[in-house]
Amino acid sequence: MKISGNTFLVSGGSSGLGAGCVRRLSQAGANVVIADINQQAGEALAAELGATAVFALCDVTDETAVQNAVDTAVQTFGGLRGAINCAGIVIGERLVGRGGPHDLDRFRKVIDVNLTGTFNMLRFAAAAMQGNKPVEDERGVLIITASIAASDGQIGQIAYAASKGGVAAMTLPAARELARYGIRVMTIAPGIFDTPMMAGLPEEARASLAQQVPFPSRLGTADEYAALTEHIIRNQMLNGAVIRLDGAIRMPPK
Repeated sequence: MKISGNTFLVSGGSSGLGAGCVRRLSQAGANVVIADINQQAGEALAAELGATAVFALCDVTDETAVQNAVDTAVQTFGGLRGAINCAGIVIGERLVGRGGPHDLDRFRKVIDVNLTGTFNMLRFAAAAMQGNKPVEDERGVLIITASIAASDGQIGQIAYAASKGGVAAMTLPAARELARYGIRVMTIAPGIFDTPMMAGLPEEARASLAQQVPFPSRLGTADEYAALTEHIIRNQMLNGAVIRLDGAIRMPPK
C-alpha cells in the first residue's frame, strides 16, 4: 500500500512510539489522525504538522471515543486506509508481593487499556476499512503493538505480559478473518525503547538496560519503530505475523 495521499490513524500518537509513527507517516505524505488522551501534546503535534494532521481526543477503552476517532478520519480526509495502535500502559506488580496478592483492579486496568483498547481500535478501524475501494486488491492495514514481554515476561510484569500476550494472539485470527476484505493485520513486539515510560528511570538504570541488548547495545528509538511500520504498510506480503524489534535481546527473569 502506498502511504502518500492515504489516511492513517495512530492511537497513542501524541508521544513515544506513536508520535514517531505520526511524524514518519506525515513526512511520507500521509494524512494522519492523532488519537490520544493527551490533548495538549496531541494538538501541539497536529499544529506542528499542519493541515494533513488532526487530533482526536481518544481513550482507547471507550467505545464512543474510538468510533469518533475513526469517524474523524473519514469525515476530515475522506476515508481510512490504516491504523496503528500504540496506546498502552505499564504497571509493575508481583503476583504475590510483600503486601499480599496482586491488586485485581490494577491487573484489570492493564488488560483494559492494552488488550481491550487494542481490540476496540481493531474492530472499529476494520469496520471502516471494509467499505474502501480496493487498490491492488487491498483495502487497509492494521498494525498493533505487543512487546517482547509477551514471551519474555519478567517477574513483576505479569499483568503487562498477559496483556501483550493477548495482543500477539489476536494477530493471526484477525488477519485470517479480514483477508477476504483485503485488510492485513500485523503486530510489532518492541524490546527496550527510549519512550516516555523509560524517561523516568535514572540514567544508570537506562544504561544498564541498554547494555543488555546484544546489538546495537542501546535503547531503540521511536523512529526505528516507525520505520518498521512504514515497511509493513508498503509490503503487501507482510500479514498475520508478530515481528520482534529488539536487537536480539531475551529478557532475564528479573
